This record gives sequence, structure tokens and C-alpha cells, in this order.
Amino acid sequence: MCAEASNAVQAVQLALETKPDICLLEVQMPGGGVAAAWEIAARVPTTKIVMLTVSDADADFFSALRAGAVGYLLKDIDLRRLPRALRDAAEGTPAISPALIGRMLTQFRSKEPRFRTTDVATGHGGRLTSREWDVLAALAEGMPTRAIARRLQLSPSGVRANVSHLLHKLGLASREEAVSFFRKTSES
Repeated sequence: MCAEASNAVQAVQLALETKPDICLLEVQMPGGGVAAAWEIAARVPTTKIVMLTVSDADADFFSALRAGAVGYLLKDIDLRRLPRALRDAAEGTPAISPALIGRMLTQFRSKEPRFRTTDVATGHGGRLTSREWDVLAALAEGMPTRAIARRLQLSPSGVRANVSHLLHKLGLASREEAVSFFRKTSES
């Protein structure tokens, strides 16, 4: 079965109804392709998500991967390669435009918390998710809940839930303690 959506809300709804093997999304689609990818990855985990987009911006690329995309292809791809790339993605092989692979390796090797291992040795919960690290990094920047929500395409209650989870996992009592933890961790 094949379905087509004109916006993120419709894409999520159709993915829930049809449970496709693969879902192609545009980062810049109305409603946000990354937001749709988060929802589809969470609610239809068997669906492989590939971004087919004009955006080669690092922020879009890494946000899509963190959201659960297994592929990120630029629309200037040789159309003869597209079917093979999608078949590979459906079979579990990442489908990433060659121009982006070097940037991915550079970011992977960076010392920024959101791209490094998220093991924390507190004995309370073990690992923070990449989303929790993103929320924690935004807290360390002094951002209020609503600004974090806008940046990460979450609801304010979603931000508060992530804060609650990361505080529990770290065994901390407040946002201030979490920011202190983040700063200490970032220095090491």
C-alpha cells in the first residue's frame, strides 16, 4: 500500500493507519518533517524513516537522525540510485547522501554531549537519551521551558517530562543540580 500526505500531521496519521515498511519525509514539510519522524518512530517502530529533502543543514540532518530516521537523502540524488537506497533502508542499511557522511563522522567524534556516549555512573538509571541530553544542554544555556520546547519541537509538558526523567536518572533534585552536573560532565 502507498499513501501520500501533504503535512506532518497527515503523515503521522497515515503511518498509523497503513503501517508502511518505509516512510519518506521532507524536513521542510508543513508541520515539520522531523516532528513527524519522532512521532512515527515512536508509534510505528517497524517503519523505516528516510528523509528525502533539499536541506543539507547540519541541524536538520542530525535532528532527523536523532528522531529515528535511518536515511537522509538529498533531493539532488541520482534518481537511478534512489530505488536501491530505499531498498537498503528498508532492509536496515542506512541510506545517507555521501556528502553528509563526512559531517556525521566529524560530529560523532566531537566532544559535545549530545553526540557522545550517554552513560552516566550514578546508579539511578544508567543512560540518558539523546533527547534528554538535548534538554539538559538547553537548560545549561539558561533557556526557559517554552524556548526549549520550540527548539526541540516538543510541547512544554514534553520538556517537563524529559526534565523529570533526567533528574530521576541522575538522582538529582532540581534543574540547577542538573545544570551543574552537565557542566561538570562537559568539562571531562
